[in-house]
Amino acid sequence: MHRSHPSISRRKHLMKEMMEDDYALPTENQQIVRVVSSRGNNLHEVETAKIEENFLVSMPNKFRKSMWVKRGDFLLIEPIEEGDKVKAEICKILTPEHIKEYTKAGVWPDKFTKKPSQEESSNQNHDDSDFEDDLLPNTNRPVNQESSCDEEDEETSSDED
Repeated sequence: MHRSHPSISRRKHLMKEMMEDDYALPTENQQIVRVVSSRGNNLHEVETAKIEENFLVSMPNKFRKSMWVKRGDFLLIEPIEEGDKVKAEICKILTPEHIKEYTKAGVWPDKFTKKPSQEESSNQNHDDSDFEDDLLPNTNRPVNQESSCDEEDEETSSDED
């Protein structure tokens, strides 16, 4: 009989919990924040919509080594009493689906909403262009300069006439 490693099953259940989330709204003591930077040792510097001062939050053991947070991600945090530098603990890592639900419910902070002009332009780019048009040019291949050479030849031939 084969037994799976405990961390694998823990990760599986955590991912299942994230996917089957009920999108519950934040409680009174919970707060939505944006990650500014990672400070290491499962600590992240965050900014809130209300307070201009950044502070540290800790990642609980259940998220460690299974969920990752990067700069610009949104979190739901709960304040903790025992810390001087670390003022809160992460409750939930918010996905784009969470953001949509929170915006519909009217609890999403105005400071974290995207600017409408940026959002509209990104939507127009997605609708108007193909996926290949969004790719950057390959810098490993030389650029064909034939079209510019043809124009120069035409200019010199018209000057000679």
